[in-house]
Amino acid sequence: MRITGGSLKGRTVQCPPGEIRPAMDRMRESLFAILGSIEGARFLDLFSGSGVVALEACSRGAVAVTAVERDHGKRRILEANLSLCEQSVEIYTAPVERYLLRAREPFDLIFCDPPFRYRYKNDLLAKIAASKACGIDTEILIHHPRTEALSEEISNLHRSRTQLYGGSQVSFYRRTQEL
Repeated sequence: MRITGGSLKGRTVQCPPGEIRPAMDRMRESLFAILGSIEGARFLDLFSGSGVVALEACSRGAVAVTAVERDHGKRRILEANLSLCEQSVEIYTAPVERYLLRAREPFDLIFCDPPFRYRYKNDLLAKIAASKACGIDTEILIHHPRTEALSEEISNLHRSRTQLYGGSQVSFYRRTQEL
């Protein structure tokens, strides 16, 4: 895997052991093109795996990046990969749901890449919406199978866009109102 843009473009990223489905290069490049400039953004990468999406955010100018991965077996490779960033990246080894309960500050962008077999994606989005990690202007992106339809409205979130990538898709959500 390689970083597709920004200051770290072309750098190689290690893949940790165990179950992992890293975000495809083409998909990552497309998503960050859609997002445009993320200079100065606060970025949260949920189900981080190898950390490649967090690295893309660092490479493209995000100033505060947090990676959350529950699998302790992936921590060593995640730390090694994220050490490519000039700035410090916070790493939490915990279930995403637990992290969301403890979050204290909002992020500008939240990227979720749960395992495709994870059945609680709508519930996860509701938990993100209720969390302090989600602010008024937070944009949430969730990667999921193309065959899996997520709700258009979840809690106070509205799906604003869906982007297809082969057998998968990314749904973009924004807040519709304050809780």
